[in-house]
Amino acid sequence: MSVKIRLQRHGRSKSPFYHVVVADSRAPRDGKFIEKIGSYLPQTQPATIELDVDRATYWLENGAQPTDTCRAILSYKGALMKSHLAVGVKKGAFTQEQADEKFTKWISEKESKVKSHVDRVKMTASEKVAAKLAEEAKVNKARLEKLAAKAAAAEAAANATEEVPTEETPGVPAEEATETPAE
Repeated sequence: MSVKIRLQRHGRSKSPFYHVVVADSRAPRDGKFIEKIGSYLPQTQPATIELDVDRATYWLENGAQPTDTCRAILSYKGALMKSHLAVGVKKGAFTQEQADEKFTKWISEKESKVKSHVDRVKMTASEKVAAKLAEEAKVNKARLEKLAAKAAAAEAAANATEEVPTEETPGVPAEEATETPAE
């Protein structure tokens, strides 16, 4: 029996809500399943995901194949990372304590990234406009500095060309050198 980790759709029209389930690959999408391991609500910003990471890791280690969307969800929540670390422990690459330490470090980094993203999304409209204006002012200031540097360089080049003496033939005044004899 081939086992899949996939989404099972619930909710009304145009308002989907999904259960993350482990099911036989031959079962219908919304039909019979072996175990429910989480839920996924894509309508929120960012999407709300609840997942039992330990059960997902268990099923991954026992050969369950996630669908593409479920693979993304499992990766986002750390189930694939935990499964990967478990394989490393089985092979003797590192100890279980080291694997747990790496996993907690990964989770804390991931949470900080998600928190910063949520903060950016929740910014009010006026804060977004102010941030955009500040960014534009910064870019404009850099452009003005670049233009001022180019103008100063052009002015220095113009001053350098004015100070160059004209060529004269040695021993002959400039007026006589331009006249040709009329013989």
